[in-house]
Amino acid sequence: GYQMQVKHQYKEGMMDQVDRVIYDLKNNPYSRRIMTNIYVHQDLHEMNLYPCAYSMTFNVTKEKDSDKLTLNGILNQRSQDVLAANNWNVCQYAVLLHMLAQVCDMKVGEFVHVIHVIADAHIYDRHIPMIEELIKREPLPAPKFWLNPEVKDFYEFTPDDVRLDGYETHPQIKNIPIAV
Repeated sequence: GYQMQVKHQYKEGMMDQVDRVIYDLKNNPYSRRIMTNIYVHQDLHEMNLYPCAYSMTFNVTKEKDSDKLTLNGILNQRSQDVLAANNWNVCQYAVLLHMLAQVCDMKVGEFVHVIHVIADAHIYDRHIPMIEELIKREPLPAPKFWLNPEVKDFYEFTPDDVRLDGYETHPQIKNIPIAV
């Protein structure tokens, strides 16, 4: 949402939420205040659907055997349609974590293993046959995630800099009814 791009005044200057996260990861990585939040109450009346995944908190740790710091992420989500959104949310924020870790010269930590807080995860009755179909499918090999290691500026990433190698899929389930 646009909320991520609104500039705010800090003692270090004007920054949007992404700029602030990157600044803090580089300059104050152990801060407990590194987060984004798109749940802006004064905007809710203009939305058809309130933000579901609304905040990401970043936590940096140091492993004994590593020269690099490790970036972990915690996604908070007020609500989730498991069939329609779960895989999208996990992939979207895991890629974001990889991008931020790379531009801040850190290793990727947890969230790849999913620190994902969902207050209300739900499966709608009308989705049950589709979910049963997914459960019956034979698992396929996991693809390999690739992020262009040459990109060092967050704002220079393009879709060509992100790739899944060896991605295999079953036929897509289409026309999933979405509740708003």
